Amino acid sequence: MKSTISAVLVGVVLVGGAVIFSNQAPSMPSEPTTTISNVTDNDGTQIIAITAKGGYSPKLTTAKADTKTILTVQTTGTFDCSATLNIPSLKYQTNLPPTGVTEIEIPPQPAGSTLEGMCGMGMYGFEIAFK
Repeated sequence: MKSTISAVLVGVVLVGGAVIFSNQAPSMPSEPTTTISNVTDNDGTQIIAITAKGGYSPKLTTAKADTKTILTVQTTGTFDCSATLNIPSLKYQTNLPPTGVTEIEIPPQPAGSTLEGMCGMGMYGFEIAFK
C-alpha cells in the first residue's frame, strides 16, 4: 500500500513538473526587421561583411547595384553547416575555414536583383539586394 501511494505521488509530481515546464518554453528571438549596415566603400569597391556561425548574419543586406563588390565571410569556431557556403547564381561553393575571413568577388549586379547564399544543407541563408 505504501509503495502504491509513493508511485502515485511520484507520477503526479512528474506530470505536474512537465506541465509547468512546458508552459515556460523559451521564446525564440524575432527576426530583425531592419537592415544592418555592413557595407563599406573602399576606393569604388563595396565590401559586404557577413559572419557565418549557426547561420549567416546579417540575413539581409542592401548594396549598390552595378558596383564592383567583395563579399567577406568571417568565421570564428564555425563547425556547423554554415561552414559550407553556396551562392547558386554565381555557381560558387566552398568550405569555409573554421576560423578566418574568406573573400569572394561578386561581379557587378543589376539594380533590382537579389543574390542569395545558403549553407550546404539549405537550412541557413542570406540575401543581398542590389539597388
